[in-house]
Amino acid sequence: MPASDFTYVYILRSTSAKDAHYTGCTNDLDARLQKHNEGGVPHTAKYRPWIVETAIRFRDPAKARAFEKYLKSGSGRAFAKKHF
Repeated sequence: MPASDFTYVYILRSTSAKDAHYTGCTNDLDARLQKHNEGGVPHTAKYRPWIVETAIRFRDPAKARAFEKYLKSGSGRAFAKKHF
């Protein structure tokens, strides 16, 4: 399967701000990281630059979105902090 056939849930870590993380979902991880680092995402612009801390690839976009939603919840953030 080509990489574009997958959906990625990713966690970014800022290299300029201690403890700044961002969780998102995309079909093109490289392009999305570039957009974050260019300042094209308002939520992440002031903590640039970013690196990918964790990326998980899903075949099913619905499962990816559900996992992203979970990681953005309180228990999901605790899970990510402990495991990623």
